[in-house]
Amino acid sequence: MKAKILILSMLLLLALSCKNEANSTEETHSSSKAEPKDKLGDLKGTWELTGFYNYKDNVVVDSFKMNPDFRQLKMYTDTKVMWCKHRPADSSEWFGYGTYKYDGDQLTEVLDFGSAVMNEVIEEKKQFIFELDLYPNKFQQIELDDEGNRIYSENYVRVE
Repeated sequence: MKAKILILSMLLLLALSCKNEANSTEETHSSSKAEPKDKLGDLKGTWELTGFYNYKDNVVVDSFKMNPDFRQLKMYTDTKVMWCKHRPADSSEWFGYGTYKYDGDQLTEVLDFGSAVMNEVIEEKKQFIFELDLYPNKFQQIELDDEGNRIYSENYVRVE
């Protein structure tokens, strides 16, 4: 079950990052360090996925900008989360809806339903837990392996 979800996640990452040029890891990663971490930050609002980090031994080893042919948005209210992905070359829909909570360093999303593809994932796993790096106008949700090591992150900027 975990393998299926991990494989699906990795395929999504691969599909979204295809045709992208690798971004300068040092530039992208160091720019986030320039801002102070906002421990009282607020996820409420609309966020757009801008790229990904890949980790090895908990260190960023590669980064990719979001393919301009695709868009992914996340919207957070006081208690609800919804995300959607636009893939013009693919007729399959990608979205999920549910609740969320965060405690500063951890984001937990519990999905109630989603697109046909996501409903298959939700049948096996409803709760998604990420390490959270939250700044005033951007955040990273970081996928961890079973031992707590960083695998990859989705990097978002505030739209509204």
